[in-house]
Amino acid sequence: MKSQYVAALDQGTTSTRCMLFDHHGRLVSVAQKQHRQYYPQPGWVEHDAAEIWSITKQVITQALSDAELPADSIAALGITNQRETVVIWDRLTGVPVHRAIVWQDTRTAAILRRIEAALDAATIRQKTGLPLVNYFSVPKVMWILENDPGLRARADRGELLFGTIDCWTPICMRSWGTAGKR
Repeated sequence: MKSQYVAALDQGTTSTRCMLFDHHGRLVSVAQKQHRQYYPQPGWVEHDAAEIWSITKQVITQALSDAELPADSIAALGITNQRETVVIWDRLTGVPVHRAIVWQDTRTAAILRRIEAALDAATIRQKTGLPLVNYFSVPKVMWILENDPGLRARADRGELLFGTIDCWTPICMRSWGTAGKR
């Protein structure tokens, strides 16, 4: 029986890292690469989701190569990621249609004030257990659709999907070996 390894993928705010561990929990290999940060205005933070996906594949491949391991030696994969970075993509192609708005972005302050005026922050916190803050996804999606009429029209026609970066990434995984064959 061949040795099995565990891969840990950490897709963070500034970089993506893949670590491989043997069955004793010893670190066998690590590969890491940074991705670009976009700051269109003060308080705004964006990422290119396609770049993140490309880097994710690169660091997994590099970690396996550095350890001289085939992909089928990985028995399990643990993933952590930027949980509230929002991606909007074309429903048919999976291609992002706007830069991802990062979890720490603050552009949605006016939207949050509108939500609070309509729904009351205390009620929202009571029902969800969460404060009304920029961190969460819905205000980011609202901002994109309110500020890009073309995307709003496409969303209204059902052509777009949205979610956090971990929701979009599995879409990409389907095409891991089929890039360019859509």
